[in-house]
Amino acid sequence: MPALPSKTVIGDLNGRGNGVTGVMSGSNKISLYPGSLLALQNHANGEHPGMKIALASSADTPFAEQIGRASLKMLEVIPGITVWDLLMKDWDDVDVNQIGRQPPLSSNKAKSHFPRLKDATGVRFDRMLFFDDCLWGDHCTMVALGCREGDSGVGPCTVRTPSGLRVKDWENGLQSYASQFKKLNA
Repeated sequence: MPALPSKTVIGDLNGRGNGVTGVMSGSNKISLYPGSLLALQNHANGEHPGMKIALASSADTPFAEQIGRASLKMLEVIPGITVWDLLMKDWDDVDVNQIGRQPPLSSNKAKSHFPRLKDATGVRFDRMLFFDDCLWGDHCTMVALGCREGDSGVGPCTVRTPSGLRVKDWENGLQSYASQFKKLNA
């Protein structure tokens, strides 16, 4: 991406009204995948009580991190509510998100992003649901195996999304998480 986003693309937010569905970084459009938008709308509606959201992204340069953060502050979930608004609401306006690869973060989310997320949020690894669209490595397996709780031996529930987070991926993730939660509480 060549530039910080400045121009917006207005469109339909899943029948919730029109809002910012895309932002332009030069000639590149940045937008949410359909499953991401639905997940965030579900969360904004309070459909999953107790759920909180945070991000672990391996944006590979400081500029890529700036572009990502700027985009999150512009993309809307419902008219007037941005992705960033939801992220900040969940954590009382504290930025717990782990975005980038600059120290103390690295390309290995299991060794940097997730331990830092756990420390910042107090959420156990075995209570996390992680979606990852990486095409050059399997962060899901690395995180599931490398971030296990000592008492349960279980790590985050993970879902690989090589085509981006589709609606079916979101639904499968919820089912997998519910199954893991049930086993942990049996």
